Amino acid sequence: MGTHTAPRPHVVIVGAGFGGLIAAQSLADAPVDVTVVDRSNHHLFQPLLYQVATAGLSPAEIAAPVRAVLADQHNARVLLADVVGVDTEKRVVKLGGDGGPGELKYDFLVMATGARNNYFGHDAWAEHALGLKTIDDAVEIRRRVLLAYEAAERETDAERRKQLLTFVVIGGGPTGVEMSGALAELSRHVLAKDFRSISPKATRVVLIEAGPRVLGGFDETLSEKATVALRSMGVDVWVQAMVTDIGPGFVQLGGDRLTCSVVVWAAGVMASELTESLNVPLDRGKRVLVEPDCSIPGHPEVFCVGDMTSFLHTEDKKPLPGVSPVAMQQARHVAQMVVNTLRKEPRSPFRYLDKGSMATIGRSQAVMELGPIKMDGFLAWLAWLFVHVWYLIGYRNRFVVMLTWAWSYFTYQRGARLITGQRVMPSVKALTSAPRPAALPKEAEKPVARA
Repeated sequence: MGTHTAPRPHVVIVGAGFGGLIAAQSLADAPVDVTVVDRSNHHLFQPLLYQVATAGLSPAEIAAPVRAVLADQHNARVLLADVVGVDTEKRVVKLGGDGGPGELKYDFLVMATGARNNYFGHDAWAEHALGLKTIDDAVEIRRRVLLAYEAAERETDAERRKQLLTFVVIGGGPTGVEMSGALAELSRHVLAKDFRSISPKATRVVLIEAGPRVLGGFDETLSEKATVALRSMGVDVWVQAMVTDIGPGFVQLGGDRLTCSVVVWAAGVMASELTESLNVPLDRGKRVLVEPDCSIPGHPEVFCVGDMTSFLHTEDKKPLPGVSPVAMQQARHVAQMVVNTLRKEPRSPFRYLDKGSMATIGRSQAVMELGPIKMDGFLAWLAWLFVHVWYLIGYRNRFVVMLTWAWSYFTYQRGARLITGQRVMPSVKALTSAPRPAALPKEAEKPVARA
């Protein structure tokens, strides 16, 4: 008689971002079977999405097919599906999507589903103010920006042309700073020679921050240097400015209305909707309040990592930042905890090694903070460049991005200036077809501090 071999423990990983992919790779030599489930077929390097949105890189240069990344890992398989819920009592992940409903049983579950945009109760704003979370978001922002220039080239009314060439970025964190700086460079260097009837250098980029300064998580001196650098590039930096409404072609700030063609939302995030199906305590941002080993309360076989978690087991009791190093380190820790459990060894609490924070402001400028070390300017930009290219998945991606950036740096050219999809968007149509507007209020024409 043949011997019966017991099935190996099944680890289901939901999400193929930094946390999910690193968790899967960290289990390559473990005596488990791994299933990675994601609604997209690619791993995305989110920190460089703004480069796609401003035509600096093409989508394929910051993404890699998940199946290709895990092709040589024989204990891993990949499923393209929407996860619609989790039943922690039955240990089942519920699937939806084009493949129809289904279930995946698990022995261990790793949730790494990331974050979504948070419009703070104004979900209707999403139609007019795109966030920057997916390739689709970045390509749509690129389409809207380039269409605005094309519409301005045909526009004969000076006031409408001015409005078409006004872009607004809401949120002064790293994403907002990087996006506004890239938009300014796109207009003043990349597109400067492409048009005849307009001067892209007349583009107005407005960065709106509700707090007292941009890059509020950085040292105050670096924040001030970032503000100076942005303004030297032509970006209007508005602080203590509270957005009260957003519609097609405008942003409302109390009694002031700023007319524009494109609005980018970088003001807030919240955890993915799947956190609510876990039936565990959540914070105000819908993030899971995890245990010290990154498991969820009452279910040691379920782990959460990355932006969907609120890890408060730190010395200052403050949650860890929503950055890729946190997700990657948590993923490696969780993989080890799975192995420890199988070996009947004790678990250990997660400890985060802070590798610092950085943000690029534009061509050759960035700010970086690592403990007592604070740096800005060209050296910080070189460090930012090295770190971001290093973390790209796949040798080809690193090589292509380096060549693309080198070409852009020395020539001020960007090759991914493609307009795809429909050629009309609501904000441009509203601006070009509406009666000629009255002049904007004086306080909405210049960067001001608002109480």
